[in-house]
Parts: sequence; C-alpha cells; structure tokens
Amino acid sequence: MTVILPITKIPREGLPTRALVVGDPARADAVAAQLDDAQLLGENREYRSYRGRWRGTDLVVSSHGVGGPGALCLFTELAAAGVRTYLRLGTAGSLTDTVGDGDLVVAEAAVRDDGVTPQLVPAEYPSFATPEAVLALTAAAREHRLRHHRGLVWTRAAFSPGVLELPVRQYQAARVIAIEMELSTLLVFAALRGFTAGGALVIDGNASQDNADPTRYSPHRAVVTEAVRASVAVALDALVSLDVEEDRA
Repeated sequence: MTVILPITKIPREGLPTRALVVGDPARADAVAAQLDDAQLLGENREYRSYRGRWRGTDLVVSSHGVGGPGALCLFTELAAAGVRTYLRLGTAGSLTDTVGDGDLVVAEAAVRDDGVTPQLVPAEYPSFATPEAVLALTAAAREHRLRHHRGLVWTRAAFSPGVLELPVRQYQAARVIAIEMELSTLLVFAALRGFTAGGALVIDGNASQDNADPTRYSPHRAVVTEAVRASVAVALDALVSLDVEEDRA
C-alpha cells in the first residue's frame, strides 16, 4: 500500500529529483499532457501532481495554488518525497514599460514580501535563484526565441492594496521589473535545504498602477495564453538540462 503525504496526497517517497511547480492546477494538467507516460500522483485542494518524462528525464509537475504559505506546503512535501531541483513557471505583472504582455521574466532574485519567509529567517536573509537555473532558463528562452528579460522580481502577499499604500514606486525605482506571489518562498526554502531553484514568469498585465479593484485584472488574453503555452517547453528544457549537484554545499 502506497503511503501518502497529508497535504498534497502524493507518495511519501520515490519521486524524481526534479520538479516544475506552477500555480494553477489546470496548468499542471496542461504540462502533464506534454510529458511522456504522465500519471497522476495525487490531488488535494489546490495541489495536483503528476509524474512523467521530458526528453527522457523523469520529473514531477505540481500545482501550488496562490500565495507563499500554501506553496511552501507543496515544496516541503515534494522534498520529503525526493525532489531536490525546483523551477517555478508562473505569471506576473510588469513594473516597467520595457517588459510587456507575453514576455518571459527569468528571476535572478526576489523581494521577500511573501508573508511567510519573515517567519522562517531573519529579514536580512536573501532570496536568490541558483545561478545554474537562471542560465538554463535564459538559454532555453533564447533557444525557443521567446522575448525574455532577466532581473529582480517582487513577491508580494497582497494581491491588491487596501488601506495601506504598497511600495510600488520604491521597487520600481530599485529596478524591480515584475511582481508575483510565490517565488521568494521557493527560493528561501531551496536555499535553506541546499537545493537548486529558479523561476520564469510570463507577464500577464501591467502592475505599475497598483489597482485596488482586483476584478479589473485580465490575464486570460490570447497573448498571455500563447506565451504560457510556449513557456512550458522553455521551463521543461531548462529543468532537464540542469547539471548541478542535487544537494549543494
């Protein structure tokens, strides 16, 4: 009898060492459809996980939902089951006019405004992508001829502002180019474990003007859908090309 983990309902052991993590369970389905011999490992709440092969390499694709705390639950259970290398493929809002809809942002590091890592490590602790992951994602984006950028991203727990003003202008001035909700959690988690991690984000709108009305968010446009579809191969190619020690010193 297979023993499963409590939150994601994936097997407790025996998974491949590499995982592509995404926010949307439907995106996990779409990625799995492109894998060879894909099989559902488990699903519960926002978590849906598959195992399959890409270019002959075994890997996992899993969804983590929205926000850092829930995403951390997935990362932790994947690690317990054997995963050591993580790439996140997600969407993000642009903070600069030079990064447009459908562009791919390869994150070099992330601002830790995620709502969970401040409870794990001191405020001064960095949130950085593994250099090999940055280079692999950049090379794959170039190979697939996707318009892409490398730079800093802002991982923020709040999707939209409330009473308090959020520091959009300050981060723009600091040359942060995109905003999303989970990556810094992954990067800190991986650094604490000595794992490899990185992220690629498809731009699905302009977040330079922080909008207090989240119902005006419009990510389901053709330019975004096509870019996400094209970016799946970029992320998978990068994931299987990584040649790093599974446990870094």
